[in-house]
Formats: sequence, C-alpha cells, structure tokens
Amino acid sequence: MIEHIEVILAEVPTIRPHKLSVATMNTQTLVLVRVQCADGIEGWGEATTIGGLNYGEESPDSIKVNIERHIAPLLLGMEASAVAQAMSRVRNTIQGNRFAKCALETALLDAQARRLNLPLSELLGGRVRDALPVAWTLASGDTAKDIAEAERMLELRRHRIFKLKIGARAVADDVAHVLAIKRALGDAVSVRVDVNQAWSELEAMRGIAALEAGGIDLIEQPVRAEDRAAMARLAQRFAVPLMADEALHGPQDAMTMAQAEAADVFAVKITQSGGLMPAAQVATVAQLSGIALYGGTMLEGGVGTAASAQLFSTFGELAFGTELFGPLLLTEEVLRTPLVYRDFMLQLPTGPGTGVVVDLEKLQRLRRK
Repeated sequence: MIEHIEVILAEVPTIRPHKLSVATMNTQTLVLVRVQCADGIEGWGEATTIGGLNYGEESPDSIKVNIERHIAPLLLGMEASAVAQAMSRVRNTIQGNRFAKCALETALLDAQARRLNLPLSELLGGRVRDALPVAWTLASGDTAKDIAEAERMLELRRHRIFKLKIGARAVADDVAHVLAIKRALGDAVSVRVDVNQAWSELEAMRGIAALEAGGIDLIEQPVRAEDRAAMARLAQRFAVPLMADEALHGPQDAMTMAQAEAADVFAVKITQSGGLMPAAQVATVAQLSGIALYGGTMLEGGVGTAASAQLFSTFGELAFGTELFGPLLLTEEVLRTPLVYRDFMLQLPTGPGTGVVVDLEKLQRLRRK
C-alpha cells in the first residue's frame, strides 16, 4: 500500500552560468518525490525543470503544490505494486502536469523494481546496452571559454559530443560562435546546436544553411514548438538532421510530428513525455516512423538522470546518443554514490530500481527552507 508521498525542493548551484535563449541558470532547483510503501520499500522520482516558467508550464513550486494537494490524495492507500493502475487513476483524473506525473510514476516503478530486486530497465523491456554516450552542453556564450571547456572534456575522456545553446543573439553572431568552435575542435568530435525555439522560419533558413555548410551535425528545435509546418519545411529543405524537443509533449505529439515529417530526430525526455511509459511510446513512434533517437534531459540530478538512463538503455537504436550530463553541471551531489562517467559514456547502475540511493543528510542540507 502507498502510505506517504513527499516532495522535496533542493537548491543546488551550477558550476558555471548555463545560458539558454529563454533564461540563464546559476542554480538548479531539484524536485524530488519520495514514495513510501507499507512493506517498507520506498521509491524516488524527479520532476526537475529547466528555467522554471521561462521554459514550460510547470515550476518547482507548482509541482510540489499540485502533487501534495491534488495528486497524492488519489494515490494514498492504493496498492503500491499496481503501478499501471495507480498511474491510470492519476492520468484519468489530472490534466497536464507531465513533470509531476513522471516523478510519481518513476518513484512507483523504482519501488516496484526494488521489491522484485531488479534494475528498473527490466520492467521497461530489458536493457540492450550497459553504457550510454553522453553529450556535454557548452553554454557560457563565450567562444574562447567554450573551446577551452570542450578541450578539457576531451582530455578527461568524458565527452566527445558537444551541443551549443544558441538563439539569444543575432543569427550571424551565433553562427560565427558555433563555427569557430567547430573549427577549433575538428572533425573528431560531434558539434550540435540547440536553438530552443528562438528563430523565425526565415532566420532558421539562414542559420541552418550556414551551420550545415560548416559541418554541424544536428540542429535542435530551431523554431517555435507549435509551428510544425515550418519544422516540416525546414526538415525537407536541409540535409542536416533537425531534432524535435519542445514540440514533443508525449506520444500524441510524436505521432503528429511523425505524420507531418517534421523532424529527423526525436529528443526523448521522460518528464516532458509525462513519464517513463509515455516516453517509451514516443520512442516506439519514432522507431516505427524511421526517426532517429536522442536521449534528452531537463538537467535533472542523479535520480532523474538514472531513471532516464534505465529507459534509454532499452532502446534498440540510439543514433545520436544522450544528453544525460545533468549531475555534472551541479556543484553538489545528492546521491550516496555518484553516477560514473568514463570513456565518454555514462555507465548504467546495476543495482535494483534506478540503481541509485539518495543521501538524506546531503539532501537535508540542500533542502529549501
């Protein structure tokens, strides 16, 4: 039986300012959900967002209030091992709130996998890989700093895929910044960009043409998420792959994007999809439609990153790798044992559930008072 549900907000500074077109992050607010069951098993999920309401419809504060006041009462007293039944009740009763639903589903699945003494991946179809390639986002906005940061990551053998956050400056300035970094790093690494919806279609035509000519490997969400027609025209016009991110809010969006041929790649995010199971459906739509996969992030800490990794390890193909570097952007760790990044890959935990254990003392110190 589900006995108690707790939502914890923890403030963790980032190692450097993380600049997006919609916000600059100096601190990440981790949103952790703890589900305690009558049999003594507990599970953890995460609903961390990027940039709060600058990025999406949910903020850390709204997630906490909505779970505590509206969603938790639906779940308390239900059978903890009947995860599908519990989440069906939530999804049939509560509109929206994808991040909150994801955290709850993750916590319930984590608890069930621990109950069965299995890695969470085995409840999601079974892992086909034990390590995941991980991109690093260069988001200082300073060309020289970004080049030095990328070279340092290569020396450490931590990342050889780099994504640049652009869109806050003029198109020509952003293109010059990106191509300078590409020239400095050479062809041995993959350089991609994320525009975070900042361009108009005309700006995107100019920017993508220049980036494609400069050897950039992937363009993420160049135009507004709702402008699927523009995404489709751009995808058909250019050879460089275009990736949908903010346009994907679950399986139905995935179907619509696939039918419109509006993307070459899907960024699968468990929170943005509304949970691990809906995210798996997004991936299935992509694979059946000939669309490549990328494992996305909302810059979660260790709990959400581990949960995402458990799902992504089950994907038959993962052509563009993942972006599960969230814990590396934070100055503090909330896990007893940090996730392992080695040889350009995130090594999947092998223990039961998500494979990670929250350090309650560390979390208490970081907890928002």
